[in-house]
Amino acid sequence: MIRNVLGAIVALVGAAAAVLSPFRDWYDGRLGRSYRLGDLFTGTGVTGAHPGGLFTSLWLPFLCAAVVAVVGVVLRSRLLVALAGVVVLGFTVLWMVRQGQVNGSLAVASDGSGLQMGVASAAAGGVLLLLGAALMSGRRGAGAGAGRGRPYEAPGSADPDTWPPTREPGPSVQTTPWPEPEGDAPYVGPGDAAPGAGRPGPGAPGDGAPGAGRPGPPPSDPPDETPGPSGGKPSPSGD
Repeated sequence: MIRNVLGAIVALVGAAAAVLSPFRDWYDGRLGRSYRLGDLFTGTGVTGAHPGGLFTSLWLPFLCAAVVAVVGVVLRSRLLVALAGVVVLGFTVLWMVRQGQVNGSLAVASDGSGLQMGVASAAAGGVLLLLGAALMSGRRGAGAGAGRGRPYEAPGSADPDTWPPTREPGPSVQTTPWPEPEGDAPYVGPGDAAPGAGRPGPGAPGDGAPGAGRPGPPPSDPPDETPGPSGGKPSPSGD
C-alpha cells in the first residue's frame, strides 16, 4: 500500500514535468511546442517551421504519455506507468538526435544558448515515471487475495476430514467401528483376565460383604475367680 502511494506520487510528478516541458525553452530560446512533430520523423532533422497548433507539435506525445501515466496510477498498473516513461524519454532522445543533425552537435552554453531547461524537464519527467513504476507494487491478482483469506485449499470429497497443510487425518476419521487400541499393547478387557486374578478375598478391605473390613469388639475381661478356703472353686452360695 505504501509503495503504491509513493510510486503514484513520483509518477504524477514526472507526468506533470513532462507535459509542461514543451512550454519552456528547449534550444536557443525556442519553446518545445514550436517544434513540429513531423520533423522528428524526417531525415533532414528539425526545421525552423512552426506547427499549426499544439496537437501537431512536440507537446502531443507528452500529453498522451501523461494520460497513460494517470490511467496507470489509477489502475495501479506498473506496465502503463513504465510505458509512459519510455514514451517521454524516447521522444526527448529523438528530438535531440534530429536537433543534432541540424547543428552538428548539442551543447549547453553559459550565455543561455544550446540545450535549456525544457529538455531537462522532459528527461527528468521520463526518469521519474520509470522510478514511480519501479516503486509501485502493482495490483495483486484475485488468487493472491483469496490466498490471504484462506491459505489452504478445502479438502476434496475423497478425504473430507483432513487437516491442512499436512493433510493428516482429523479426529473424526474412523477406520473401524470398534475402539482403536491405545499405545503399543493391545487393550485387555475384564473378560480376558484369569478367573479370580486381582480380586480381593472375603473380608478384605473394599469387599462388598456386610461388616467386611470393620474391626470387631474388644475382648472382654475374664471373670474374677477368687479361690476358696480349701483352694477349690467357690461354692455357688459363696461360702
